[in-house]
Amino acid sequence: MKKIEHVGIAVKSLEDSNDLFSKLLGKPHYKTEMVTSEGVNTSFFQVGENKIELLEATRNDSPIAKFIDKKGEGVHHIAFDVEDIYAEVERLKKEGFSILNETPKRGADNKLVVFLHPKSSNGVLIELCQEIKE
Repeated sequence: MKKIEHVGIAVKSLEDSNDLFSKLLGKPHYKTEMVTSEGVNTSFFQVGENKIELLEATRNDSPIAKFIDKKGEGVHHIAFDVEDIYAEVERLKKEGFSILNETPKRGADNKLVVFLHPKSSNGVLIELCQEIKE
């Protein structure tokens, strides 16, 4: 793992939260992106080498909607930038981590993503992400 790539924060309103985080960080978000397959609309803020990703549900059955219903708004996941997502999945499986999606899928911000089950990582949802090089 190379670095913390971003921290994902589940929010009820992307518009309200963009305003809030713009004031907090002293800068506007640099992009929004819809990930239809996950039922989420995202917004990104750059903070040094890292990012904050705000996540708003676009449908009631999305993982973000379920998270907010259960826990309310707040930190949803921590994402780590990896060099080789396939090798990292294999390494973590051998270490005993439970992988939610063993086959990487396309996520926001031009990334391939895999998630680790929070039950295998002290209750924290971990995302592995790798830049898609096309």
